[in-house]
Amino acid sequence: MLFSKDVYKYMYSALQEAEKALSKDEVPIGAVIVHNNKIIGRGFNQTETLKDATAHAEMIAITSAANYLGSKFLDTCDLYVTVEPCVMCAGAILLSRVKRIYFGSFEPKFGACGSLFDIINSGKYNRKPEVYSGIYSEESKSLLENFFKAKRNFN
Repeated sequence: MLFSKDVYKYMYSALQEAEKALSKDEVPIGAVIVHNNKIIGRGFNQTETLKDATAHAEMIAITSAANYLGSKFLDTCDLYVTVEPCVMCAGAILLSRVKRIYFGSFEPKFGACGSLFDIINSGKYNRKPEVYSGIYSEESKSLLENFFKAKRNFN
């Protein structure tokens, strides 16, 4: 086991959020935010449902956690997300001051935490969350691949 039991537990919760997205025919990405060993924010992709390009799992979880804490800063919080955050989400993570990011699979087309871009580790910002990847990577990747395969076969 590379990570603590809690890391896997929270990432599993993010996977459950991704499954909610899948059940609504959304791209299956889920996220949770943890503060003091408690999930205080949850989110899953809702871009189609809300007709909003910014309705990514991370954005919804960040908003939820900020509302819970009554603060725009989440500097004592960890983010668990099934897929590597995009540029928009990486920016929101930096601005909200999330302490640590755990993600499942890399996203080579839009990822901004190590694959296509590495905004978090660019050294250009006064904050730098710790970033960990590969937690339930195959499960996260499989959800995405199956979703897009079904979309291609449907069309």
